[in-house]
Amino acid sequence: MAFAMVTNAVRQTPTIDEPVYVGAAAEYTHEHRLRHNPEHPPLGKLLIGAGVALADPRVDPSFTGNQGTVGRHLLYETGNDPWRLMLWARLPVIALTLLFGLVVFALARELAGTAGASVALALYCFSPDVIAHGSLATLDVPAAGFVLTSAWLLWRARRRPALYVPLAGVALGAALATKMSTLPAVPVLVALAAVSVWHASERGRRLVRAAVGAGMVALLAIAIVWITYLMVDPRLRWTPEQHVPTVRGLRGLLVEALPFPEAYRDGMRVQFGLENQPWQGFLFGRVYVGPLWYYLPAALLVKTPLGMLALWVAGAVVVVAVRRLRPAAPYVLAAPVVLLAAAMQGARDFGTRYAVFLPLFLAVAAGCLLVVRRRWVLVGVGALVAFVAVSSLRTYPYYLPYSNEAFGGPGRTREHLHDSNVDWGQDLGRLAERLRERYPGERVWLVYKGSGVPSFYGIRAGDPRGVPVGDVRGVLVVSDSAAAKATGRLAELIGSSRPVDDVGHSITIYRR
Repeated sequence: MAFAMVTNAVRQTPTIDEPVYVGAAAEYTHEHRLRHNPEHPPLGKLLIGAGVALADPRVDPSFTGNQGTVGRHLLYETGNDPWRLMLWARLPVIALTLLFGLVVFALARELAGTAGASVALALYCFSPDVIAHGSLATLDVPAAGFVLTSAWLLWRARRRPALYVPLAGVALGAALATKMSTLPAVPVLVALAAVSVWHASERGRRLVRAAVGAGMVALLAIAIVWITYLMVDPRLRWTPEQHVPTVRGLRGLLVEALPFPEAYRDGMRVQFGLENQPWQGFLFGRVYVGPLWYYLPAALLVKTPLGMLALWVAGAVVVVAVRRLRPAAPYVLAAPVVLLAAAMQGARDFGTRYAVFLPLFLAVAAGCLLVVRRRWVLVGVGALVAFVAVSSLRTYPYYLPYSNEAFGGPGRTREHLHDSNVDWGQDLGRLAERLRERYPGERVWLVYKGSGVPSFYGIRAGDPRGVPVGDVRGVLVVSDSAAAKATGRLAELIGSSRPVDDVGHSITIYRR
């Protein structure tokens, strides 16, 4: 897993979100001030910033662009090497992703023994989504891992609450300080804290101690959020650099009630504002406006290895059905169910990264299958894990556009999904190599969806959307996310061109 993630980090150009986080991280470490990207709290960007600081980039504090242009300016316009800077920014996330694998192993071992833990760890390590997003300077895997860590520590608190309840509160706070999308897990984990302390307490004092345990988790989580903001700026200076919408009604009351810094609450307002926009989605060849409630389950059906899907379902059933495992069911299943339900209500149908917590929690559930002492279970689990491993290894190094065999593999993912499921701008460097090797000297037309700067990589191309269709001759290059939702001039160009090449299963080259 480490090899796959590091080699991906070396080869992939910046995805759409990464420059935003890298730019904010550089601001945190050099200016010690909260300015951009309030919609995500600081902790994940501080981790990314540790790598950025080690890269020691040149920073231009006088630059006044928005949060998108700040990152691109840092990467491409200040004399830095974007390859080196992005690698260093990604390495802390890679290290954290590997550590979360140990949490998966530890929780599964406590429930199902070493053999079950090995199954859980194998599923985690071969998960295409975890490898893909764990090798990027983004926040999805860190946030999911902190939620899992909190659940694991609360399970351990059933035996030693004095030690593990505070640690679980710290882990929950780390999740909240990384991504606001983890907020729905708070009532689940606070309730589990009460259950764990109740279980560990003597009769007669259980209720009081359970309440104290739940309160401790909540208070420590709040404290960690405050500490992360204070780490960036001890004076908590906050002047929004972007429009912060007014949020009314129940959502507005919720935001006002949050016991967090004003920057966090403004970030929530920005998130709610984004949820109100008419985003365009793409699923199974259909372009639509507004969210589909079944988008995430459908995308997971495409993006998850078939053997992994079978093991997830069977593992969840076993955790609920087997008496000795039943006490662990809320710790393994409650948080991912609540988080998935919340994510399905979101307005942005952009990828399974919004449900990347499932490969972590459900790997643990799958490991619990070995509690069923039947030879056919052992053989079946082994065969399915091998199937998952082969499917994952076959897609190397193109993990972002992975889809399972039932949907044609990574080469056909673009027919079913778009955005971070397929093409997030990661293959601009590979495209430059391909054009040099196979199409030297040819006229190139490019429609690229991403945050990279084509000219930096030596790509000299025109925009085919700004000239008459008859003038577009030669090589037409289109990002698959742009092609999926193409209309008007671009749709006409693609329809009258012949596909001749594919770059990373995320960019298609046509001949005109």
